[in-house]
Amino acid sequence: MHEPSARLAIRDAAESDVPAIAAIYAGHVLHGTASFEEIPPDLDEMIRRYREIRDSDRPYLVAEVDGRLAGYAYAGAYRTRTAYRFTLEDSIYLDPSSAGKGVGTRLMAALIERCEAGPWREIVAIIGDRANEPSIALHRKFGFVHVGTLRNVGFKHGRWLDCVVMQRALRRAESHG
Repeated sequence: MHEPSARLAIRDAAESDVPAIAAIYAGHVLHGTASFEEIPPDLDEMIRRYREIRDSDRPYLVAEVDGRLAGYAYAGAYRTRTAYRFTLEDSIYLDPSSAGKGVGTRLMAALIERCEAGPWREIVAIIGDRANEPSIALHRKFGFVHVGTLRNVGFKHGRWLDCVVMQRALRRAESHG
């Protein structure tokens, strides 16, 4: 968990958070395999992505530890075709200094709570790199189950990468007709 004196707050992301979000994401793009992007998007592109989530009334959350942005999570459209409209895809990224301190757990809990309050039925995680055990474990902790592995679909940092596909129901089956 985070240090006892640290104060962790989860809140809706604001556009003013996007520079810090972009910095966290850039580190993952440049040094990690969770994202299959190889060049960090510029600030304008990150603002566009933020607005797309916000304007679609999907949750976009940030975690602050003692007022410093420590991570973010959002639920975007799984796919754009209309039949997928009740399925979300989650994304969660932490500042490396916040990993292993309970920030991801709190963010994921809040994200799922928000998703369950909306009209959505399923949430999917497409986890870059099957060696990304922290993300796989976090999703498993929240009831996501492994539904498949897409083998060798990405090439980054000189090696082929798999994607682990996990899925979780957000609520009991119901009709949306």
